Amino acid sequence: MARAIWSGAINFGLVTVPVELYSATEDHTVHFRQFERDTSDRIRYRRVNERTGKEVDYNDIVKGYDLGDGEYVLVEQDELDEIAPGRSRSIDIEAFVDLDDIDPIFFQKSYWLAPSKEEFGRAYGLLLQAMDRTNKAGVARFVMRGKEQIAAIRAGDNVLILDTLLFAEDLRDPMKELHKLPSKTEARGKELDMAVSLIDSMTEDWQPEDYHDTYTERVHKLIDDKKAGRKVSVEAPPSEPTKVVDLFEALSRSVESRKGGGGKKRPSSPPKKTPGKKTPDLSELSKAELDKMARELDVKGRSKMSRAELEEAVSEARPARKRAS
Repeated sequence: MARAIWSGAINFGLVTVPVELYSATEDHTVHFRQFERDTSDRIRYRRVNERTGKEVDYNDIVKGYDLGDGEYVLVEQDELDEIAPGRSRSIDIEAFVDLDDIDPIFFQKSYWLAPSKEEFGRAYGLLLQAMDRTNKAGVARFVMRGKEQIAAIRAGDNVLILDTLLFAEDLRDPMKELHKLPSKTEARGKELDMAVSLIDSMTEDWQPEDYHDTYTERVHKLIDDKKAGRKVSVEAPPSEPTKVVDLFEALSRSVESRKGGGGKKRPSSPPKKTPGKKTPDLSELSKAELDKMARELDVKGRSKMSRAELEEAVSEARPARKRAS
């Protein structure tokens, strides 16, 4: 059972919803300890005075800010604690924005928000449904672990999700940092059309469960092979980069290889209406269009549905909505 790592309340307008914060993700990285080669001796790190070579107790260590040229400003932990913002007990929503307007580069780490007690479920559910219907995110500030955070609160599948965000000043400017970006030139017409065709042929529904951490899987296999005394298999080398002169040919071959059994092509034309019916034929709608209808019909669990499942759910929900109205 997950443990809450923070507790407080969401404030929006005059409404207060007591909540608890839970980690929504976990690290599956394989961690190693260090040993001296050909021995079973562990390697340990110690805090050592570089001048005397003597180990220093943790309580005798202070922080130093580098001013350059070998000069430092020394700061005590107590001094940092005095100016820290303190542990916030509230998540104050300052504004609501369109979720699609937040560039993914700002997202940092995801958490679940749950009502702290069952009696607060009604207010929690109201906020969840309102944000789900409007596709809005609440931008808020709060303090966790002594650090002020900016966060986006959004509707998930029957749960509110809080994503901590990077501040604007945390982002680098690629124009200043990268010196190998190509100059802004128009792509050749045929090459661009072929690239668009390739992207279109490879377009399919987002299924996160189809993607796995293959490197971690290979690390576990390496460990198992070495433990069992088996020969360690070597991965194939990466493919060579495409030469500029072969770009169009590479694109053409890629498109040809996708024909007949490649990606699922997303319809680009607007949905057609079946003659004699007032509502569109669901079989002709894209997944995005079905998802929009599912949101309007308040279909639960739609974020995890495939296109076929969305079509079936919308088909079942429409008659129920008509009967209810």
